[in-house]
Amino acid sequence: MNSPISHTNPAPSSVDSNSRAAGSEFLPSWRQFRGLIIFAVALAVLFYRPLLALLEFAPHKELYSHILLIPFISGYLIWIKRRMPVAESRPNRALALAPLLAGASLLGLYRFGLGHHWTFETTDYLAVMTLAFLCFLLSGAFIFVPRSYLKSIAFPIAFLIFCVPFPTFLQDGIEAFFQKGSAQVAYVMLEAARMPVLKTGTNLLLPGFPIDVEPECSGIHSTLVLFITSLVAAHMFLKTPVRQWLFVLFIIPLALLRNGFRVFTLGEIGVHFYPQVLDSWFHHHGGPIFFLLSLVPLFLLLIYLMKGEARQREAQTGS
Repeated sequence: MNSPISHTNPAPSSVDSNSRAAGSEFLPSWRQFRGLIIFAVALAVLFYRPLLALLEFAPHKELYSHILLIPFISGYLIWIKRRMPVAESRPNRALALAPLLAGASLLGLYRFGLGHHWTFETTDYLAVMTLAFLCFLLSGAFIFVPRSYLKSIAFPIAFLIFCVPFPTFLQDGIEAFFQKGSAQVAYVMLEAARMPVLKTGTNLLLPGFPIDVEPECSGIHSTLVLFITSLVAAHMFLKTPVRQWLFVLFIIPLALLRNGFRVFTLGEIGVHFYPQVLDSWFHHHGGPIFFLLSLVPLFLLLIYLMKGEARQREAQTGS
């Protein structure tokens, strides 16, 4: 990038840290974020009740046990970029208005709902409050942090969205999708294995062995963990957006295949070997086995995509 500065040499004393040449670079230091740190502490004090409620809620819900790790993962992703210089820039305070209005709207909608006797589950309350907190925090980041540095850590900032629990309607919709999809995949697998099977909704009737794919069998927790893992892996190991999105979206069919294969396995065992398998340890606690199995194709896909990027770079270098 060519600098717009003329070739005359200004006196060093005439250039201060706030008016460096466009295109110059700097290494961010903690002193430059004192304003944001103070703002974040004050904001946390204002939101201390929902934040404490979230800390108490997350460890006791399997679906949200990852929430406590998310800030540390984001912090680590920011920390590993501490030695990467960024272009000198000022905060883009105009952008602070959008998340500020979004956070205020969320709080206003919640107050409106309370006034009209809407029913809020614990997850709904925590979703609204946590998302509003993150919106205000992002607004403060736009006010205090240079825009070039914010751009360089956009992914760790966006990653904080996984601190927000699913609202009830969204959780129900995701569970229903994977519940019905897993039942359909299992049905196809059973038919391919020439197993007599009758499918009614999410119920699979096998010879003397009915299986009902319940919402708890949707695998939403393991799928969410895989999705979060794939996002971090794509960010750290892949560079091209197309390959990153391909890797992340692969989680959806992989989750359906994993859940369907688990139902298929239970059906085959129940019909041919052990009719009490639905009451066994394998049914109630065997999920991690299938989760680990699903990591194999995910890892292989990552290796394949990384090699593809390496070949593309070599071709570009050679040309």
